[in-house]
Formats: sequence, C-alpha cells, structure tokens
Amino acid sequence: MQSKFEPKIGAVSSKQWSTLKGTEFPFSEHNYLNALEESSCVGEESGWLPCHLTLWEKKQLQGAVCLYEKYNGYGEYIFDWGWANAYEKHGLNYYPKLVSAIPFTPATGLKLLVHPEADTSNVRKKLLEEALLCMRSRNCSSLHFLFITAEELPVFESMGFLIRHSFQFHWKNNFYQDFDEFLGSLKRKRRKEIIRERRQIQQQMIKVEVLEGEAILVEHINYMYEFYLSTSEKKWGRPYLSKDFFSRIHQTMCNKLVLFLAYVDGDCVAGTINFKNGKCLYGRYWGCKGNFRSLHFELCYYQP
Repeated sequence: MQSKFEPKIGAVSSKQWSTLKGTEFPFSEHNYLNALEESSCVGEESGWLPCHLTLWEKKQLQGAVCLYEKYNGYGEYIFDWGWANAYEKHGLNYYPKLVSAIPFTPATGLKLLVHPEADTSNVRKKLLEEALLCMRSRNCSSLHFLFITAEELPVFESMGFLIRHSFQFHWKNNFYQDFDEFLGSLKRKRRKEIIRERRQIQQQMIKVEVLEGEAILVEHINYMYEFYLSTSEKKWGRPYLSKDFFSRIHQTMCNKLVLFLAYVDGDCVAGTINFKNGKCLYGRYWGCKGNFRSLHFELCYYQP
C-alpha cells in the first residue's frame, strides 16, 4: 500500500472518501472537513495545519486518518497544558505536535478510517505506523488521537500508545415512547424540577420551532451564527468558526442538520444547531439573546 499526506481534504474525492467506514460520522464527512478548510477555520492562523494520511492500493483508497500539525492546544477539548509546560521547563519544544481529531469538535468517532473490503487489522496497523513516521519526519513532539472509540482501543494499546481516560456524558433513549414516560423513570424531585422548568417556557410565551433538511433556510443559519458568536464571546473570547463555515455546511450537509429555534412574539431569541447520524443526535452550539429562564435546558435537552 502506498501512503500519501494531503494538505487539503479536497485532494481526495468525496466519492472515494465516503467509501471508508467511519465517514458516515457527520464530523468525519468530506463536506464537513472541507467546510472547515475552505472557510479558513483551520490553517496557519488557527494553528491547525491539515496533513491527512491516506493509504492506497492502486487507485482505491484503503484507509485514512484526519491529521493536523498543531501549534497550540486550542480547539481540542482534551487539555495537555501540563505536558506543554513540562516540555518548556526542560528546554524542549512541545509544538508542533501531531493530532488526529476533528477541529473544535469533542465528539467520539472512528479515527482509523478503513475501506470495508480491506484487511482492517492490516490497514489500521499501517495507518498508525505511517502516522508515527510522519511525527518523526516533521519533528513533532508527539502523536495524539482524541476521542477514539472503544472498538479502536485495543489497536492503540497493541502499538504501545499511552491511554488517557477522560469523561463525557451521553444520554441514551431507553425505548421511551414519549417524554412523559421518560419523566416517569425519574425520581420525584428531578421530575418536578423538569416539569417546573418546562412550565417556565410556557409562562414566558416562548414558542419552539424544529427544523430539518430543506426546511432550514439561510435566515435560520444566520440566526444560529449570531447565537454562536454571542456564546463564544461570553465563554472563550474568540470564535473558532466563521459565517462562511456555517453557510457551507448549510449548503452541503443540510440533510444532517437539526435546528431548535425559540421565538418570542415572532422574534428568534435563541437556538441550537445539531447534527444527526442515524438514531444519534450530536448537539453542538447554543446561543441566546436576552435572559430567559430554563431556555438552555429546553433547547439543548428537553426538545431533542
């Protein structure tokens, strides 16, 4: 198999890329990665330099890893400032480092993307070997794979990677028929809290609209971008994503988007943008103009 390192995802056709297992994960889709690059959300300015690893057998793509040379620790959601400080104290350079992750996206998904008809074990091993060679040839301090799946864990262990454990909270639908059945599964105190919080939405005369696919218009995406900006400015000081990025995913990934928008007297006051993959929904960004009781819970948890 021949390996290549591509500075742009566009060097691989969308058709070839989508043949790999794991690219159905919305954040590993060709359209999503391309939107990040073409909107300049990743690149020299952000400290994320794409160097995507691909493996080929003749002209057929056998495997791939989304790789980035990183020159800072921003947008990873796995914090390694302690390691960076330790390197600095010993007169060593921690950056650049080599990272396999989806920029600005702390969602768990396959990192070793393999064609379903390929020898999975062999391709995975080859991908890791080539990634390690890339790390050394580019004088990177280290190689990191973030938010890997349990399926891939044994592969990394067998190759001598150190495993770092972290926490995420995932909600699973235990075949509830409706929201009332879910409430019935809770303890009385928590059930009363949720009922009270949802009643506050009605008392504030807030109406919620759910939009998917072609029902999502440009104006709705513009609302979401403004909400995203307001949250970014409050929490992080600088937004990672641009309006161009939002426009691109709207144009190319509309079938994967779900918006929950809140209105008061016809004015859109808050919203969330989510990505769907089969029966799984990934909540990504929320924002609000004004102060409304319990609205964050309603749009981020109860409505979905």
